[in-house]
Formats: sequence, C-alpha cells, structure tokens
Amino acid sequence: MERVNVHFEDLTEGDEISDWPPVENITRTHFVRYAGASGDFNPMHHDDSIASKVGYPSVFGHGMFTAGVLGHYLTDWVGVGNVRRYAVQFKGQLYPGRTISLKAKVTRKYKENGENRVDADLSVVDDQGTTILTGSATAALPSRG
Repeated sequence: MERVNVHFEDLTEGDEISDWPPVENITRTHFVRYAGASGDFNPMHHDDSIASKVGYPSVFGHGMFTAGVLGHYLTDWVGVGNVRRYAVQFKGQLYPGRTISLKAKVTRKYKENGENRVDADLSVVDDQGTTILTGSATAALPSRG
C-alpha cells in the first residue's frame, strides 16, 4: 500500500516544504553504487585524475543520482502512484562530503481530469549554498472528505 503523507486540503499555494531531513555526507560510494545500478560508468564520477584533468576539483555525482534522491522524497510526500509529472534541470555538481537539502514550494492547486492536482517547484541545495538541481512536479492528491 502506498504511503500518502499529504492531502489536497492540507496545502495552499505558496506553502514551502523544507522540513525534509537532509541527506548528510554524500560519499564516493554513493556515486559508485549509482554507477553500478545505472550502468553509467563515466569516469568523471569515480576517477579523480580524469575529473581534475577537465577542471573539476574532484569526482562528482551523476545528475540522475540527485534526481533520484529528490524523486524519492517527492513520492514519500505525495505517494508513488500520485505523481503525474516530474522534471528536473541540472544546475551544479554534487561533490563527496556534501550534505544536501531538498525543498518544495506549492505553486498551484487545481482540479483537472477529475483529480485534485498540485504543482510544485523543487530544489536541491548543498551545504555550500550551491543549487545542484531544480525541478517541478505535478501530483494528484486524495481529498480528506
């Protein structure tokens, strides 16, 4: 059974959801595990010598790794089966040792196709203040009544 932590009536346009727990101390092991799961073995994500040759201070995480973490938080919030749209834009690199914070802001509430829908802007920011990823989502939420 899917977990739904929010109902349509719980949200108002402009609400900010910023109390999700941060993901602390992202490690190289996270990147290597993601490479194994995705099949993306680009050396920029696991080989410091390659990353430094092209101007990066170290290896960095796959953009889709960060998108996956954000997607996990999103589905915990609205329920897996309730996501109607999810889009992301990669903005910065996620380096080992960083902590990331994930946030959402409700931008619109409306009814469409017989569903109670909400649109939200999403973001992932690291502990250095760098925006790693931005995005948006639409979810169909259950009603309390």
